Amino acid sequence: QTLIDDYITPMLGQEQADFSALGAAIARVAGFYALGVVATFIYQRLMVLVTQGTLRNLRVEMFNHMESLPIKYFDTHSHGDIMSVYTNDIDTLRQMISQSMPQFLNSGIMIVGVLFCMFKLNVPLTIVTLLMVGVMLLVTKNLAGKSGSYFMKQQKNIGQVNGYIEEMMSGQKVVKVFCHEQQCIDEFNKLNDELFDSAYNANKFANILMPVNAQIGNVSYVLCTIVGGALAIAGNFGGVTLGTLASFLSLNKSFNMPINQVSMQLNAIVMALAGADRIFKLLDEEPEVDDGYVTLVTAEEKEGKLVESDKTYTGKWAWKHVHQADGSIDYVPQQGDVVLDGVDFGYTDDKMVLHDVKLYAKPGQKIAFVGSTGAGKTTITNLINRFYDIQDGKIRYDGINVNKIKKADLRHSLGIVLQDTHLFTNTVMENIRYGNLDATDEEVIAAAKLANADHFIRHLPQGYNTVLTGDGANLSQGQRQLLAIARAAVANPPALILDEATSSIDTRTERLVQDGMDKLMAGRTTFVIAHRLSTVRNSDCIVVLEHGRIIEKGTHDELIEQKGKYYQLYTGKTA
Repeated sequence: QTLIDDYITPMLGQEQADFSALGAAIARVAGFYALGVVATFIYQRLMVLVTQGTLRNLRVEMFNHMESLPIKYFDTHSHGDIMSVYTNDIDTLRQMISQSMPQFLNSGIMIVGVLFCMFKLNVPLTIVTLLMVGVMLLVTKNLAGKSGSYFMKQQKNIGQVNGYIEEMMSGQKVVKVFCHEQQCIDEFNKLNDELFDSAYNANKFANILMPVNAQIGNVSYVLCTIVGGALAIAGNFGGVTLGTLASFLSLNKSFNMPINQVSMQLNAIVMALAGADRIFKLLDEEPEVDDGYVTLVTAEEKEGKLVESDKTYTGKWAWKHVHQADGSIDYVPQQGDVVLDGVDFGYTDDKMVLHDVKLYAKPGQKIAFVGSTGAGKTTITNLINRFYDIQDGKIRYDGINVNKIKKADLRHSLGIVLQDTHLFTNTVMENIRYGNLDATDEEVIAAAKLANADHFIRHLPQGYNTVLTGDGANLSQGQRQLLAIARAAVANPPALILDEATSSIDTRTERLVQDGMDKLMAGRTTFVIAHRLSTVRNSDCIVVLEHGRIIEKGTHDELIEQKGKYYQLYTGKTA
């Protein structure tokens, strides 16, 4: 308006027009644009820092929280779906933080500023513009509402597809062995079609929104042109000059543009909220509760009394109990005396797995659990190290209720060799050292020799420095389990849990390993789960489980004489 009415219009019809004032005004406008360029550059650099910094902190918080979650969470959630939270859902927040939120702020300032200018220029034309904005908001509400529900569904479907792909990748050998490729393809196509349907509908309504609002904005522009022209012709009503009308039409475009941009960003925000909902569900998961206050420390005897030692290893451990009342400290020798007294447990309250389990493991004893699959053998070991908490009964470790022992110290006292061995992407040396991060190379090699793993390790391309990938896919199942046994050996724990530790080792290797295992178990309370009954003959006590109940207990010879369930399992005969 200023350029037209104050600078250009006065020069119309003049033979010698003076453009100096107009040039100065244009230079001032150019100066503002130059400042805008600098501000935009700084803004973009800041947004990169803010966006990536925020997402980094969020990923750190998510991972730290995930590490505090109980085993139950990972047993009940697809690993691929959890991964999708770290990738797809986090990415939706990136888009919202880097684009949508700044756009909202920018558009909000633009709308307020332009609205003020329009009211100052002409009230009737401003009312016409606001009426069309009302129509635009009504359309936006309907279309954004429809796309929003589909965006929520889309994020869920992405997690399902990722979970299925992860499952198929880890189980590819099984798929090929049973020629199940076509069924897997059909199931994937079903999940992928569901994702396509939700993504198609979400983006269909989202993409319709902008052109619809753009056309409503064009209608608003035309109406303002007609009304403004009519007011100008009707005798300069409302102070509508040529400059006023040109300026107002420019403001009309400037007013509709940020509203249109905001409506487009609503879709990104809805999608980000869907992703955020999944992120906060992960963050809201209850962490593993640890109310224990008894800790495990290395100990030594001084003047006939057991005291805490500052040495890393002394061969003795003690439970350190700090009394809250007076601050006094008791040291209870760690011996491996484990008692299960009337334990009832179920993964859900309505379906119990263990019933009234009573078990007494004396220090240094080797306790073996046998029974059919699903009898509850592994469940008992999961309860001893408190992967799950019992519904009823007591579990005592050296006379201390395990609920009073800090979980980290309880698990540190138990060397565990699981049936399913997991190897990390790292060298063989570091995979064994995972049992004790402070172990020297010599201690790692000694542990490998104890487990009879040294021979095959030295035949690997780089020996102990060979990098394992894909969960040790280039090793046999037996070799992977030998590394797991070496990992437990280097931890040098006071007690051991061996869950089918030799199930994947051939008979010849088993005989070689058994000597090393016996050395490892010497003086340690050991719980052994075995289907191969020849490995438990020398156990101090064999516990026979059936449907979550202990039906027989005794030595090998005692159970054979009873001619009960163990006799049937061992001989394959009925009494």
